[in-house]
Amino acid sequence: MSKILIRGAKVLGGEPQDVLIDGATIAEVGANLSADGAEIVEADGKVLLPGLVDLHTHLREPGREDSETVLTGTRAAASGGYTSVFAMANTFPVADTAGVVEQVWRLGQQHGYCDVQPIGAVTVGLEGKKLAELGAMHESAAGVTVFSDDGKCVHDAVIMRRALEYVKAFGGVVAQHAQEPRLTEGAEMNEGVVSAELGLGGWPAVAEEAIIARDVLLAEHVGSRVHICHLSTAGSVEIVRWAKSRGIQVTAEVTPHHLLLTDELVRTYNPVYKVNPPLRTERDVHALREALADGTIDIVATDHAPHPQEDKDCEWAAAAMGMVGLETALSVVQETMVDTGLLDWAGVADRMSFTPARIGQAEGHGRPVSAGEPANLTLVDTAYRGSVDPAGFASRSRNTPYEGRELPGRVTHTWLRGKATLVDGKLT
Repeated sequence: MSKILIRGAKVLGGEPQDVLIDGATIAEVGANLSADGAEIVEADGKVLLPGLVDLHTHLREPGREDSETVLTGTRAAASGGYTSVFAMANTFPVADTAGVVEQVWRLGQQHGYCDVQPIGAVTVGLEGKKLAELGAMHESAAGVTVFSDDGKCVHDAVIMRRALEYVKAFGGVVAQHAQEPRLTEGAEMNEGVVSAELGLGGWPAVAEEAIIARDVLLAEHVGSRVHICHLSTAGSVEIVRWAKSRGIQVTAEVTPHHLLLTDELVRTYNPVYKVNPPLRTERDVHALREALADGTIDIVATDHAPHPQEDKDCEWAAAAMGMVGLETALSVVQETMVDTGLLDWAGVADRMSFTPARIGQAEGHGRPVSAGEPANLTLVDTAYRGSVDPAGFASRSRNTPYEGRELPGRVTHTWLRGKATLVDGKLT
């Protein structure tokens, strides 16, 4: 097995150190290390982080390979510094059986750019009527621990209760897409001043907050774990904060785009800004940043949602909802959280690696950068600034809201168990 010596890296943003990788493992971390025959990577003060973990990725395979595949999605993940992603269940067919989740898991193993952990559907066909084969998916080769109908809300309280009871038996978690469907019929953007002026159907904050309030109470009643997908409003933050103060087992995620973009962008009628949940107000953005900083929101998750050009290059009303995010997530977090002083790089490692790995039980990921640990690592040039060019994306889709926007930071290297998947910004 090969040896790699990373020289002068700021581990979690600290003082420069050397890191020696031997095979799949970190062999040593310290000053002035040497190793005969080792490949040398001069970090020159770049920040070394544990490999990032995304708890919310849409890989689209099987069924929508025109948008993304496990191969292209994991290549995008490696480009963004990720060594593990959790693949959402809204594929065709839906990942609601052991057979489908095993297919996705095996494709991830076969391609080798990052580990792929399938998320199982909560209900059969995402229809919200009957529990899917939760136990069978957990017992499958894929070992599913996270279940979600993301894209749709588990709106029936009885079904949600039963799901929470079921996953409790094996320590799983239900990840809820919090959207009361009756309150969001015909919704195209955030309900507020801008939607009123534009005459577009509004998606009210209360449609998210009402489901979160119900589900944290259900989780408390059952004594189970609930995770809130893509939390987007200031009110949702307060509900989660209250639930945590009561000792309820709730975790929550925020997307990079909800940390940066607001509903004012919808005035352009550019469908690249159409997403679910929708872009919210400046007040919401600042509340989300503060909540991520203080730990009320546990993690950053991309909600990487690729779409082919024809599903986005059309009129607003007909456009699909979603944005790609794997290749820009770390840069957006640097701009919104690190460069603003709200988080240091150790905090970024916690929100983008340690904690998502713990929530999803991603074995071998989210581990300290220290001797004896798996060599799942990413090296970041934090001094870099450049404009986003989707033409260079590894993702099959190009629906990014950041095209032409200058963002800080660039992932230069990613290692998965000591094997380089990205070198000098290029996929291996």
